[in-house]
Order: sequence, then structure tokens, then C-alpha cells
Amino acid sequence: MPAVDAPTPALRTPRERARAQTVADIVRLGREHLALHGAAALSLRAVARELGVVSSAVYRYVQNRDELLTLLLIDAYGELGDEVDAAVGRVAEGDFPGRFRALGRAVRAWALREPARYALLFGSPVPGYRAPAERTMEPGTRVIYSLMAVLDGAWQAGALEADGPAAVAPPATVPPALAADLKVIREERGLGLPDSLLARGALVWTSLFGAISFEVFGQYGEGTFSAKDALFEHHLQVLAGIAGLE
Repeated sequence: MPAVDAPTPALRTPRERARAQTVADIVRLGREHLALHGAAALSLRAVARELGVVSSAVYRYVQNRDELLTLLLIDAYGELGDEVDAAVGRVAEGDFPGRFRALGRAVRAWALREPARYALLFGSPVPGYRAPAERTMEPGTRVIYSLMAVLDGAWQAGALEADGPAAVAPPATVPPALAADLKVIREERGLGLPDSLLARGALVWTSLFGAISFEVFGQYGEGTFSAKDALFEHHLQVLAGIAGLE
């Protein structure tokens, strides 16, 4: 896995390579401690002990617990984004429903495999920690923009209607305040989607992650659904319909 916030390998000096490897080791151990103890109990001192150095030495690479949490966020967002991009890329460009399903399945597969890291990204906020937007915003929005790219591709190809399928979800008026937000998103990402489809995309996004969170965090209740794969596939089919992809 590539090191977090690392420079291009070809430009590194031996000192830079050694530093990047140490940071990568700290992040790797941080992931292990996160899985065992959770984000709230994450300790840079404990990571230092595991690394076999005194805590003062680790602080030369990672300033404090908050910095470690930020590195873990970037690392997790990056891995999730890479797996989503790879899954979507394996589906034909014109198969927009297939690309949407690939995206949803990739997010779920990663979340079920990495529940502690998923919780760090999409669970309860860590007490006392505030993620720096200038470092986490771009990696943190990769999946939603991958979803919007699928919808935008379908729109550009003439496979989506602005009002969507009325039988599934009747058209709803986009209020001016929301339209202003959507305009910023459209211009920043170079999207052609009209307001109605951008708003639907936001609904599909939150619904997708809501379904995954319910499963990862055990919120359905013990024994409520034994056929979880079938349930998720049904969710994907319904959400594809709401998006207008089917």
C-alpha cells in the first residue's frame, strides 16, 4: 500500500525514503491498534512501543494522536477510493447500472472487511478530534464523486431523465437554497447533471451508506435478516431505480 502523504518515489533521497517508511509503519500499526481498541482509545505512545522506539522519537514523524488519526483517515479514504475505482473500472463504460452496482458492492465489501476503519470514516466522531478539511476533503469525497460520475455519464449518454422515473420517486421541487449548493458542486466537478438528478444522487449516496452502516454496526438486530447479501442487492436495485438508472 502506498505511504500516506508521501512524495513521488523517484524524487526521494535516502533520508526521505527512510522517513516515508517510518510513517508507513506508524500508520500500519495505527490501523492494527484501531481495530483492537477503537479510535477513541488510540494512543501514539502505544504505537511507539509497538514500533520499538521511545515516544519522543515517534513525535518527529507524527506530532500527536490527532495527526495519527488524520493519517489513518487519509489512508482509509484512499484505500476505499482505490477499490471503488477499480471495481467501477472493470465494468463497461456504457453499463451505468452495472457501474453503480459495482460501486455499491465495493464499498460494502471494504466496510465488512475493515469495520474499524469504516467506523473511523463514517461512525461517531472521535471525541476531541476535528479532521482538517484541507487534507481530508479531497480523499473523503472520492466515492461520492465516483457515484456522481456514473450518474453524469448516464445523463450525458441520454440514459437518464431529469425528473427520473415517476413511478419510483415522484418529482420534487428543488428549493433555491439547495439549488445554490448544487450549483457549486456542479461547477467544481464539471458535471452536467441538473439539480433534480444531483439531489437524487445525494439521496442515493446517503441511502447506500446508511444500508452499509446498518449492517456493519449491527443495527438491524440479531437474526432479523439472515440473507444479508440478498437484502443489499435489493437495496441496490431500488436505489438504481431512484437514481433513474433502471
